[in-house]
Amino acid sequence: MINEEKLSILMVEDSERDIDRVLQILSQGGFKTDCQCVNTAAALGDALMSRDWNIVLSDYDLPHLNAQEVLQIIRRKNLDMPLIIISSDVGEEAAEHIMALGAYDFMMKSNLARLVPAIRRSLHEVENYQRFITTQTALQKSEALFQVITSNLPGVVFQFLLTGNNQTSFPYVSDASETLLGLSPQMLMERPELFPELILPEDKKSYHQLMMMSAEQLSTWNWEGCIQVKGDSDIKWISLRATPRRVADNATLWDGIMINITRNKLAEREIARSREQLAELSSYLQRVKEQERARIAREIHDDIGGTLTAIKCELFPCMDSTARKQEFYQQKARSIESLVDRVIDSTRRISLDLRPGILDCGLVAAVQWQAKEFSDRTGIACKVSCGEDEISLDSDLAIAIFRVFQETLTNISKHANASRIQVKLIELEGLVLLEVIDNGRGITNIDMEKQDSFGIRGMRERCQQLKGNFHIAGDPGKGTKVTILIPTGNLDYQPGHVVELEGRVKGSAQLQTTVKKKKKVSRL
Repeated sequence: MINEEKLSILMVEDSERDIDRVLQILSQGGFKTDCQCVNTAAALGDALMSRDWNIVLSDYDLPHLNAQEVLQIIRRKNLDMPLIIISSDVGEEAAEHIMALGAYDFMMKSNLARLVPAIRRSLHEVENYQRFITTQTALQKSEALFQVITSNLPGVVFQFLLTGNNQTSFPYVSDASETLLGLSPQMLMERPELFPELILPEDKKSYHQLMMMSAEQLSTWNWEGCIQVKGDSDIKWISLRATPRRVADNATLWDGIMINITRNKLAEREIARSREQLAELSSYLQRVKEQERARIAREIHDDIGGTLTAIKCELFPCMDSTARKQEFYQQKARSIESLVDRVIDSTRRISLDLRPGILDCGLVAAVQWQAKEFSDRTGIACKVSCGEDEISLDSDLAIAIFRVFQETLTNISKHANASRIQVKLIELEGLVLLEVIDNGRGITNIDMEKQDSFGIRGMRERCQQLKGNFHIAGDPGKGTKVTILIPTGNLDYQPGHVVELEGRVKGSAQLQTTVKKKKKVSRL
């Protein structure tokens, strides 16, 4: 900042008396002056180039130089310094003319009372003008840099305004809007409603919700959604990020950027799909090994274990002290021999990747056959109720349901101490319901939580693999109920829906109504 107490003056004057008088007034006004006097154009030019001057004081009209020529010389040399005219006798019209040409002030030599204030005001104006020029230059450089940056950004730089009465506008939009949005900056600033019209219907709600939340909380506005430019068949993913601030009249102004993230989204999906395929491949390789182990374990447990339990049941009457005829023991021996042969056959079949032959006749026939065989073997009455003569199922699904049924009967014979079993097998609208109820002692939570309860674990695992639901519940002293509800694959039921349906099943007629309603809901 210029020190106002020190003043370097270039005077265009040829009167020594007038020069002395001016310097005396300045000295009285608090200035310490450094003065040089000239009276020709050549001398003026040399003086201007020799050093920097704070101010030029000039007579209006000297014999070899006038005020208008002084102004011209100063401008030719691109100097920004104030010129004050001090004249002895000039008319008002001439004064107005020289002021219009660029002189800072004009005063008469006979009245120099305003000289010191005029100089101070002129110096202040020059200082302010220089600051303005510096600021303007910096702003121009900043704007140029901003334009360069925005033109190379892969997105649209924008300002978005939301007024107190929910009116919106774009005070600024970069040129990239033409490429990204298919809208020129001028068009978007004139019609801000064009941008929301590009957003797909399913994303408009989140766009407005996040905008209002950002305005209320003055938090960063982050939104991702899809747009479709008019005339363009492709859909673009847009990421919008903007920082809000409160401006006049309680309006909110965001400074932000919109970026096309379609390529990123497609890449993410491709990466996710590749990872899923890789995971599926890895899981498949592991599952192939585990399935082989699990299949052998389940088959041994379900088939051979059940038959050995039957042998135990046959031996049990032979171990008491009751006197029986020889024919009874012979019959038991033949029965046990038959069961042993069955174990041998089962072992052979398992080793040869056994598939129950009865399943070739269908799941209904297989369940009925298994129930009759179980009843004949154990003496436990087993009644089967089927809604249809045949249920068309995938072979793997039929085997899985049949194995669950076998395991259920095995558990009943081992643990339930039951005398009667009721079996229900029905298929309605893409769901298979298998329900087995016995009148035994009733399973408890402790029984189900045992570490060695492999039968229940196996049944639950099978159902989960089939996206179905397995439920077992016992009533002490009254019996146990096992329910499985499995989609056949024709409808896409979620596990939660299956659980809900299972809890509401009370007979085939009600199940049919319930499933039809659920199907309508799922289609909606």
